[in-house]
Amino acid sequence: MQQKQKFRSHSAAQTIDLGAEIGRRLRRGDIVALHGPLGAGKTTLVKGIARSLLIEDRVTSPSFTLIAEYEGFREGFPIILYHVDLYRISHPQEIEDLGIEEILNGSGVCVIEWAEKAAEFLPESAIQVEIGLLEGENRSVEIEGLSAP
Repeated sequence: MQQKQKFRSHSAAQTIDLGAEIGRRLRRGDIVALHGPLGAGKTTLVKGIARSLLIEDRVTSPSFTLIAEYEGFREGFPIILYHVDLYRISHPQEIEDLGIEEILNGSGVCVIEWAEKAAEFLPESAIQVEIGLLEGENRSVEIEGLSAP
């Protein structure tokens, strides 16, 4: 088992920067499973990942559409960022109906908020990110499974 990498963020800007650092280390086909309470900064972290993929579109939580696709670039080649938000999902069948397996087996990068709801669909290789609420804007971030820079 890989050791968890632990970080602290003291602002939304730092969380975006941390997301960008994570994004620079992602490869095609990677899956990032985000965990943490409502308001912890999961979407903020995704904004940083999107920035690292040179995505200029405004990244928002796809709470109602459930899946958002953004076109970006990695090493000069197009890549898709799939941003999945399972907050409103209440049953595993709903996840299956989304066609998530196609996304998980694709060549883009997939980031899933509320990933615990899709645990049975995620491969062991999924990168696990736990964001914890601390006092004020402070956050703890633990990452497991991310390749070294």
